[in-house]
Formats: sequence, structure tokens, C-alpha cells
Amino acid sequence: MHAYPTASVPRGLRWSVATAAFQIEGSRAADGRGRSIWDDVVDTPGVIKDAAIADPSADSYRRASDDVALLRGLGVDRYRFGISWVRVQPGGTGPGNAAGLDYYSRLVDALLEVGVTPFPTLYHWDLPSDLEEAGGWLARDTASRFADYAALVADRLGDRVHDWYTINEPAMTTLQGYGIGSLAPLKQLLFGALPTVHHQLLAHALVAQALHADGGHRVGIVNNHTPVRPLRDTAEDAMAAVAYDVLHNRVFADPLLSGAYPDLEAFGLPPMPVQDGDLELISAPQDFYGVNFYNPTTVTAAEGDSPLPFDIVPTPDAPCTGFGPEWAIVPEALTELLVGMRDRYGEKLPPVIISENGASFPEPADAARVEDGDRIAYLAGHISAVADAVAAGVDVEEYTVWSLLDNFEWLDGYTQRFGLVHVDFATGERTPKASYDWYRALVSESRA
Repeated sequence: MHAYPTASVPRGLRWSVATAAFQIEGSRAADGRGRSIWDDVVDTPGVIKDAAIADPSADSYRRASDDVALLRGLGVDRYRFGISWVRVQPGGTGPGNAAGLDYYSRLVDALLEVGVTPFPTLYHWDLPSDLEEAGGWLARDTASRFADYAALVADRLGDRVHDWYTINEPAMTTLQGYGIGSLAPLKQLLFGALPTVHHQLLAHALVAQALHADGGHRVGIVNNHTPVRPLRDTAEDAMAAVAYDVLHNRVFADPLLSGAYPDLEAFGLPPMPVQDGDLELISAPQDFYGVNFYNPTTVTAAEGDSPLPFDIVPTPDAPCTGFGPEWAIVPEALTELLVGMRDRYGEKLPPVIISENGASFPEPADAARVEDGDRIAYLAGHISAVADAVAAGVDVEEYTVWSLLDNFEWLDGYTQRFGLVHVDFATGERTPKASYDWYRALVSESRA
């Protein structure tokens, strides 16, 4: 009998789990689905660590009923799932694809039938390839195309779906997708990637405006945030930490929550491509603010002729997840982050939703039962960190585990497993791990 850690649980917290369309659906060529930038990446030889092609992955396009049964067994309040832009609108423009919209409509109905609130993410990194060829998120027009696509989804699902995430982790799209090329579309533009920040925030704002005009909808963005710590107690490392904090955190949050970008020119960077009225639209009151949190970030001043003013280094004296030393396990850093946001933005910070939190650890690929005590300890520590933030006065509505299922983990293919449920990628068979049972018990006990 395993003795797993317990978590301090804030009263009234909602519980959720999350997935993303490209990571779990498979069926990449089915029913008129178009091509996204991640299709382009996985079809490029030598890019994905284990040569995985994201198909069938967890095969959720054909096995959605299995996923709904798992959600029902967990007893969660809500399910954060991704809607694939290229299933709904294959080329990124034009009419909707009936088969794709039908799939998501059936999923919504199935969730409602078992008492789980559907909470879709409209964009989780699967930009249509045709739009990338036209400039991608570097082009302002992509924001308008995103609003058109979102209108197709809302027209079909909006009678039953009332809570929406617009864009997932614009920071990762900018910094990794367009900045250093470690995510699709594999661009290496460094600071030339910065226009993608504004165009993603504008896209969010256009969709939020339209959904609010339709009435009865709550809309929010999901940002990846991290508290930034200097490695050494030096002026150089302190400045490196400030620079990284601006680029990873504040350039994405400040326009939404304070109506202005940080002073980028102070760091020798060009201003954002803001047009009249943009910031008023972007800074309209947010219904909630989604925070994805995995780890703090430790930086030191870059040496030599580095094009960046910082280097990211391991956090000293911290254990790490399966991703290695830069993915440090420091639960109290989540409390630090949430309290820091409350102090910075004050009343302009809306209720917070922890929209992703979880960890990958080495696991056997064919285990009949995964006793993932390390994941349970990670989750327990971070849920307790949320409780500490709530006790300090931060309004947190919901906590979301990443992920319900083992999935295709981007450039790492199937080598990293985040799921509460083990997936055999050859057969699609789902086997709940110990963490699934632990989370189910926690959800149940929190309502007692």
C-alpha cells in the first residue's frame, strides 16, 4: 500500500484536466482536416526526437468516448480540450469543415451528458500552414483570420459552450516558435519575433470582443508564466533577470492588465507594431486570466558575444522533472508568481485559473500500472502552493492538471509522459495511473 502525499486544498476551487488537439487526436488526414505548422514539423526528417508523427498518438479523434469516460471517473468539474483550427477551417480561411465541427459538437454533448463543463482552447499552436506561408503571427492579418475561425466555432458550439480559452501560451509561440526555433514554425528570428506578441494579443482581443457581444460568454487567454531568479547576487545577473522577466512575462501580461507594453526601448528593442485603438481593445476587462505554470527560471548574465543578454541555467539545489535540470520542481515558486502578479496588477488582475500544471517523469512504456508517486508529489506540492496564494489574497478559481493523457510531446515525441492516464501508443489502450486515482480522491474529498 503506497502512502502518497496530501495537498492543502482551497475551499471552493474548481478542478479540471487539460489536453491539446494536435497532441492527442491523431487522424491527421481524416475528414477533410487541413495542414498545420506542426504537420510540417513532424513531416521533416530528423526533427522529432523519436521520429514520432503524432498519429495515431492517443487516437482521441476516434476514441473520444474513452476520454469522456475517464473524465467522468475523475469527477472533475471541467475539461480543457483543444479545437484544431485546421479541422474546422482546413486552410485557415473560408467556410467551416462540417466533419470537424461535428466532431467537436459531439464531444461537447458527451461532456455535458456526464456533467463535465466543456472548456475549449481555440488555438493551441496549430496554425494553418497556408497562413504561416503568408507571414504567420508576424502578419497582423493573422489576427483577423483567427477571429474568423473563432466565429465558425462559436456559431456551432456557442449555444452550449460559454467558457473559452482563446490562445495558449503566446510566450512559447514567440520565444520558442519564432525566436529560437525550438517549436513550430522553427524560426530563429531572436528579437525579430516580437511582432508576434502583439498580433497574438490582438487576436485574443478580437475574439473576446466578438464573444462578449454575443452575450453569455466568459473569455480568457492562457499565458505561460515563470518567476525569474538571478543565479548570483550581482548587478549583471539582476539585470539579466529583469530582461528575461520582461520578455517571458511582462510583455504578454502588461498590455492585457495595465494597457501598455513595458519599455522595450530601454533594452534596445524596437517598439511593438501598435495601431490606434489596439491597446484599448487588448486591455478591455478580462473575465479570467489563465496561468500555465511548470517551474521557475534561473538566469545569469550572458558572456561573450551572445545575441541575448541572459543565459538560462539550472535552478540550484532543486530536483527536476524528466525534462532535465531547467525544469526545476519548486512548488513555492507558484505562490511567489501568483502573489507577485496580484501585487503588480492589483484590481486589474481578474480571477486566475491555473490552466496547466503538471510534470513528466521517466515511466515504462508498457506498464500494466504506473505507480507515479513523483507526479503525485509534484501535484500535491503545487496545489498546496495555490492554497498558500489564496490564503495571501489571490483569487484563484480553478486548478487544471496537465495532462489527462500521455500524448505527443512536441519535439520530444513520445519520450515524455505527462498523463494521469497511461496510453499505449500502438493500441490506444488507456490505463489510469496511481496519480489518476489520487486526483480523483482529492476532487471527491474537496467536496465533502
